Amino acid sequence: MEIGVPKENKDQEFRVGLSPSSVRVLRENGHSIFVETQAGNGAGFSDDDYKTAGAEIVPTSEKAWNRELVVKVKEPLTSEYKFLQKEQILFTYLHLAADRKLTENLIDCGTTAIAYETVEQPSANRLPLLTPMSVIAGRLAVQFGARFLERQQGGRGVLLGGVPGVKPGKVVILGGGVVGTEAAKIAVGMGAIVQILDVSVERLSYLETLFGSRVELLYSNSAHIEAAVIEADLLIGAVLVLGRRAPILVSRELVKQMRPGSVIVDVAVDQGGCIETLHPTSHTNPVYIEEGVVHYGVPNMPGAVPWTATQALNNSTLPYVVQLANFGIMALEVNPALAKGVNVQNHRLVHPAVQEVFPDLVN
Repeated sequence: MEIGVPKENKDQEFRVGLSPSSVRVLRENGHSIFVETQAGNGAGFSDDDYKTAGAEIVPTSEKAWNRELVVKVKEPLTSEYKFLQKEQILFTYLHLAADRKLTENLIDCGTTAIAYETVEQPSANRLPLLTPMSVIAGRLAVQFGARFLERQQGGRGVLLGGVPGVKPGKVVILGGGVVGTEAAKIAVGMGAIVQILDVSVERLSYLETLFGSRVELLYSNSAHIEAAVIEADLLIGAVLVLGRRAPILVSRELVKQMRPGSVIVDVAVDQGGCIETLHPTSHTNPVYIEEGVVHYGVPNMPGAVPWTATQALNNSTLPYVVQLANFGIMALEVNPALAKGVNVQNHRLVHPAVQEVFPDLVN
């Protein structure tokens, strides 16, 4: 099969869909890989690295896109819609619930669009291709939050770990899944006061075995959220509802009650975000101040650490890419987890969660 790897065009997105080591595995399976020139530069992989692994370097995005299987990291941008075609398989993060325009274009063109974030192992109820980036995003959320708490960056001037004689900063995390857990690990390691709120008592019990008394674990309801958010120096949105828009948990009125210079980092922004006042930003312009609070809403946070993130992503995606290359569309019958990842196929919106978001697009 011919596999295309275009260069990512999202603002300061330096990850790449396939690493040279993944290309080598696919070549060993008899496939041809076409990598757009400089696609891997930002992640530390040169064109020569890809050539050595067996890829052909192509000069334009069009030549990388014009293949049976296209492997990316982020969703196609408007400038790339023209490359979408029927009988093509697109394998990437899509987050369609927050992007009606892309959803409509994928339906119109007839591409089989498989989203990393909805590939699901049914028996384990796991999202194997979302997990590695969630780990990285959770860890980065605290790293970025600590940075923007600095006074020169517009924050309150709070050191999360505090110093002897001065209390530490307080980190409030909405959601105790992978993102929230990883954020808590970093926040605890920095010496911050940490609270996690989640609606699953079972998950909270698990987190207690992980953190013990180092993290305050609260059942997530409006009263607990309000009390926690008002006292937060750093508020992290870490809410995931598979395939759907994230629910708004923090209203504008609640943001107004936060201390001036506090920081919000919403990792759920690529699914619409769970903070009413937060909208997507970019690595070039990552923050803005609203209601006196610093808002960070970069939807491709792991793009800041592309060397680590590309390899972590490939470690998880490669087995699925190999199956798609070996079996084509029949891989969906071979692997039920891949089948659950299909969002659009044969001009139809097929993923149940995305259908609930856009019922008028279901035919």
